[in-house]
Amino acid sequence: MEDLNQNAVTSTTEENVTKDETLQPVAQQEAPAAAANDSDINNTTAPEPATSEQPAENEQPAAATTPNNEAEPEPVVDYSSLGREDLLAAFNELMGDDISRIRNRASAIRNQFNLLNKEVEKQAFEAFLAEGGNKEDYKPAADAVAEAFYKAYDTYRARRQKMQEEIDAQKAANLEAKKQILEELRTLINKDEETLKQTYDEFNAIQDKWKAIGEVPRDQMNDLWQNYHFLIEQFFNKVKINKELRMLDLKRNLEQKIQLCERAEELIVETSVVKAFKALQELRAQWREIGPVPTEQNEETWQRFNNAANQIDERRREYYDQRKEELDQNLLAKQALIEKATELTQETPQSTKAWNDTTEALDELLKLWKSIGPVPREQNETVWAQFKGIIDKHYADKKLHFGQMRDEQSENYNKKVDLCLRAEAIAKREDWKKATEELLQLQAEWKTIGPTSRKVSDKIWHRFRSACDEFFAKKGEFFKDIRSSESENLTKKTAILEEIKAYQFGDNKEENLTAIKDFQRRWAEIGHVPMKEKDRIQKEYRSLLDGIFEQLKISAREADENNYRERIRNHSGAGNERFRDNERNQLLNQIEKMRSDLKLWENNLGFLANSKQADLLKEEFERKMDNTRRQIALLEAKVRILDEASEEKEQNNETKE
Repeated sequence: MEDLNQNAVTSTTEENVTKDETLQPVAQQEAPAAAANDSDINNTTAPEPATSEQPAENEQPAAATTPNNEAEPEPVVDYSSLGREDLLAAFNELMGDDISRIRNRASAIRNQFNLLNKEVEKQAFEAFLAEGGNKEDYKPAADAVAEAFYKAYDTYRARRQKMQEEIDAQKAANLEAKKQILEELRTLINKDEETLKQTYDEFNAIQDKWKAIGEVPRDQMNDLWQNYHFLIEQFFNKVKINKELRMLDLKRNLEQKIQLCERAEELIVETSVVKAFKALQELRAQWREIGPVPTEQNEETWQRFNNAANQIDERRREYYDQRKEELDQNLLAKQALIEKATELTQETPQSTKAWNDTTEALDELLKLWKSIGPVPREQNETVWAQFKGIIDKHYADKKLHFGQMRDEQSENYNKKVDLCLRAEAIAKREDWKKATEELLQLQAEWKTIGPTSRKVSDKIWHRFRSACDEFFAKKGEFFKDIRSSESENLTKKTAILEEIKAYQFGDNKEENLTAIKDFQRRWAEIGHVPMKEKDRIQKEYRSLLDGIFEQLKISAREADENNYRERIRNHSGAGNERFRDNERNQLLNQIEKMRSDLKLWENNLGFLANSKQADLLKEEFERKMDNTRRQIALLEAKVRILDEASEEKEQNNETKE
């Protein structure tokens, strides 16, 4: 009976979702049940008609089918360092994978291959002209690599088309199956009364068959869903479920939703942002499957669940903001390598030794480049093309680079076009402080560049000015909306500081760590504060915690180790040996990778010459090295914790025997 009510109706209030879950609305239709007597409906537990906020049957929310859902994300692979033959081999290997999970990687390989192929064609054409050929007589030579690649890519496209056709055919079959179920439901409603149990058994069987059928064509989904719920309403009107049974069902639904609220609140302190968000998506799906709760507790339970979900969503956004900052730092490091490569190739070598020294130096820079993580996607091809272009030009001969130089006005125009591109990229960003500094620096650079041709001067200036205006307009609009909430967040953080100061810590280190962890969690849940107060209050918070750690003789790493030990303790039950083994292997792999990077950085740090840009690069690598050493120490401590847990488990088993 509980299944009947859960699938027959969903409260409008409870169907509200967070802004990260955009549901596909169902078109409101005029239900034939409108002619039914109101008193009959009130005396039964017939469900309310589906509202426009109710999701279609078997329709997943958009958030579950977008890259924001990290259930099984497609791996991200950087192909920018591969040549054409390697790209062809990588693509052929990729074709052996599931065709539905290789779209992004296939596109990345195709884009990189197109870029390299254009360079090959360009070099062949320039070589033809250099040998005295006429431009009109040039005919491209047969290219076996390009021909094989594009043939393989056509095969991939044909396979994707076939897959889509199979999906469409399956949806059409599902549509016919659901139409048949609607007919079965109509027959059940119109047949003579049997025993109540037999009627509900048949009804439950129909519902189970309906839920087991997959997706249908989207243009048929709304009508299908409305017809289904109209017939369910008619069924409940027929059998007239008594009020006591309805209230019992509402109470069961309330208990289930309270459990979901508690599980969502536990996810707030989950260390892995990805795991927390994945689990939240599962809870949201379960929430939508549960029926309504008593009216007086409807809003309260939804707000409780929604508040926990919002905090997890905010942590996820902060995680990706931090990820973006790391990408920007990697971009700065790679730009520094570009400048170093530019410095090495500024002068044409005058001897064989000089050529070899320059080649060796560029090879070392390439190794360092590969050890640095990825950069923002929109700039990845640009910076790689810049760096690789410098190396290619070195091997091809420096005059290929300097032969592209124009007169002073053309050079100035190219510089201003570059500034326009950088300004347009900054205009799309939302890291306001850093982006503002960079944009002001571009404006200062613009003033140092000489004049361009009169026919393009106004046009290029208007382009640069438009990008600047776009950024500052977006910035003004953003800060206008967040000032009020920032003041409230400042008040909340100030209150937490007072709580920390007033808190009396005891002699139990574990209890002290738990209290500190609670303060840290609550602090992290609060949003941004006014910019002018940000450094002050963060410094006060950090100083206060550091003082407590020093007073209690607790290190930050010890706090991390304690949290990890607690996590392992929670997985100490039977059947979790595999979890500990997998965890240990992952930690050892991370340690090995970090040690390899650390060794590479240490070997090459002294290679960089003394210069302003080289000093910036050294500083960045030293920061990375210090951070890596700390991470290695923490990971090694976690391995020891796992080993201790395994030994304790073995000792317990021996004692039982």
